[in-house]
Amino acid sequence: MAYKALDVARYIINYSNEKGYGVSNLKLQKLLYFVQAEFLAYSDEKKPCFNEEIEAWGFGPVVPCVYREFKQYGSNNIPSVKEYFEVSENWDVIKRKFKENIIRSIDRERIDDIVDGLSDYSAAYLVNITHHQAPWKKVYEKGMNNVISKKSIREYFESEEN
Repeated sequence: MAYKALDVARYIINYSNEKGYGVSNLKLQKLLYFVQAEFLAYSDEKKPCFNEEIEAWGFGPVVPCVYREFKQYGSNNIPSVKEYFEVSENWDVIKRKFKENIIRSIDRERIDDIVDGLSDYSAAYLVNITHHQAPWKKVYEKGMNNVISKKSIREYFESEEN
């Protein structure tokens, strides 16, 4: 079952803050990319963690809806998300409480492992890593927001393991 990218992002933000890591929007984008890679290439199901597309931007992989949601924080760490607003199909604004159990515990553990493993790395370092990986390199064009396919992420990370 794939989650909404925003729910995964909110979970990562809250987990990072609980652990004292802190996370900026730039770092969050790279964490989402590596989480997606983990689910696509290494999980038993080999299914995406979230369905939204990842695009190749100048600073590496980005999930646009997540970027827009948290861009107000600039390069600062994003505070924990207890509540958020959602716009319904008929444009009603609904205030929701974030519940981490929207993500299965086994998947939260997998996400936690990625976040823990990358916690010591700066956003700039993670950008540099992604700039040297085929999924981003193959589709990046300055000024374009080309999609990094789930297939290319899976194939790249599966081949890196061997």
